[in-house]
Amino acid sequence: MKLAARMAKLGTETAFEVLARAKQLEREGRNIIHLQIGEPDFDTPKNVVEAGAKALRDGFTHYGPAPGLPELREAVAEQVARSRGVDVSPEEVVVVPGGKPIMFFLMLAVLEDGCEAAYPNPGFPIYESMINCLGARAVPIPLREENDFALDVDELAGLLTDKTRLLILNSPSNPCGGVLSKDDIDRIAAVVRDYPDLWILSDEIYSRIIYEGEHHSLITHPDLRERLVVLDGFSKTYAMTGWRMGYGVMNPKLVEHITRLQVNATSCTASFTQVAGVEALRGPQDAVEEMLRQFRERRSVIVEGLNALPGVTCRMPKGAFYAFPNVKELGRPSKELETMFLEKAGVACLTGTSFGAHGEGYLRFSYANSVENIREALGRIHELIESEL
Repeated sequence: MKLAARMAKLGTETAFEVLARAKQLEREGRNIIHLQIGEPDFDTPKNVVEAGAKALRDGFTHYGPAPGLPELREAVAEQVARSRGVDVSPEEVVVVPGGKPIMFFLMLAVLEDGCEAAYPNPGFPIYESMINCLGARAVPIPLREENDFALDVDELAGLLTDKTRLLILNSPSNPCGGVLSKDDIDRIAAVVRDYPDLWILSDEIYSRIIYEGEHHSLITHPDLRERLVVLDGFSKTYAMTGWRMGYGVMNPKLVEHITRLQVNATSCTASFTQVAGVEALRGPQDAVEEMLRQFRERRSVIVEGLNALPGVTCRMPKGAFYAFPNVKELGRPSKELETMFLEKAGVACLTGTSFGAHGEGYLRFSYANSVENIREALGRIHELIESEL
């Protein structure tokens, strides 16, 4: 099969590969505890589901405007303005099917052969995948355990060059749960001011899943708004992964270009899901608060349990819903441990190297599962470590 050379540079999300293997084991009669997938285990709030169903009945089954329905763009602008403490207009918003199109469209718009893009590592694997696919040089920014997996601003400053066209930030972060403080954000702003041709993608998809303090964003720096794109969405906050809906907030001039890419790629986001999105943003937020309460409880259970395992240590994540334990003392490569835990203990998790080379020596556990299942998984892993490692 003759394919374009760029296809050899395109990566994937191994979470789906591990999920497929876990499902196969279940079909063979094995009991598997799923701690690998980055998806809330809660149902979409009932008021949001009803709004979507009503929209279908009311005829929202046709094409809509490429950048999004006006009412949803208004609701997004209101929510971002309220949560970040800044003025945002609907003309700065593009609604897309999921968060990934914002990453993809922005990279298509600004990256080319010979330029560089800096991204967090360990980090969401699609960052590196798309940078490589588009022929740019991927420059990893190490997220280190000793820094609570927050980006080291001094290290970042040493990695940027005149060739850097894109900087990707992710706070709260996947897979590490690290969070950028206000001081971090202010210092990053000071660094990037020296690079006027640098675009910034701030992936804030977990902005509502934060356990201590407040969420901070570069959008609060007015002089950077012209070249900043904030990515957020509905999948994590409202347990709407299957609804496929995200959005970007950006310079209205860039909106024109991102909209053209949307027209060429997907035409538009499904209209009925956008109506549900308006209800999610403007309706009651009780379900969000309850989800966060349960995540906070699960976080305590899984971190305490991981730290009780022989040869394992784990920092307390400050955001998102992932634990990222250090397993170096177990003396096996992370990928081997991922396979062992799945096939011998029936616990699905991900190797840290799924998120980049700097993830070696770590595993990612999603605590989007019940406390009962988390405790059962920890017990199985403890038995396996005692018997085989």
